Amino acid sequence: MKITTILTISLTLGIFYLLSDFEQKRILENTRKAEAVIVSKSGSKVTGNVSFSERDGIVTMKAVVRGASPGDHAIHIHVEGDCSAEDGTSAGGHWNPTGEDHGKWNGDSFHRGDIGNIEVGKDGEGRISRTTELWCIGCEDPNKDILGKAIIIHAGIDDFSTQPSGAAGARIGCGAIEAK
Repeated sequence: MKITTILTISLTLGIFYLLSDFEQKRILENTRKAEAVIVSKSGSKVTGNVSFSERDGIVTMKAVVRGASPGDHAIHIHVEGDCSAEDGTSAGGHWNPTGEDHGKWNGDSFHRGDIGNIEVGKDGEGRISRTTELWCIGCEDPNKDILGKAIIIHAGIDDFSTQPSGAAGARIGCGAIEAK
């Protein structure tokens, strides 16, 4: 009787472990990832990293910026994943596939690339995150797909109203969004 109980418990735990392992693999296989490595532009010392992960149609973005002056700095997605120009202008304008007015993230009207402002501390480091169903990673929907775009960090704050880009100033950091 004891051996049967021990075998039953062992078998149950083994099946549970295998299912758990299978579920972990399923989650990993259904997660898409992308990254933008931020490089300095316009003579700044800004660097950083922006990671994106998509699971079940929801994209999570986590950005870390270093070497920026303390205060708020606009962060946007721009049309071209090209950071070759010294001033970042090769990234083109704001990504705005739906033709909305520039505005505040999740406001009445905003570009899909209007991420907002990243608050940078006295140590020169800032972080911001977003979670949305408005983006995708490699889905080939031009209104949602962020691959091939660029992240731009601006010298100034996004005022959320000046058209077309929030009067955010010079581009001090740029990173192409690439599949990982």
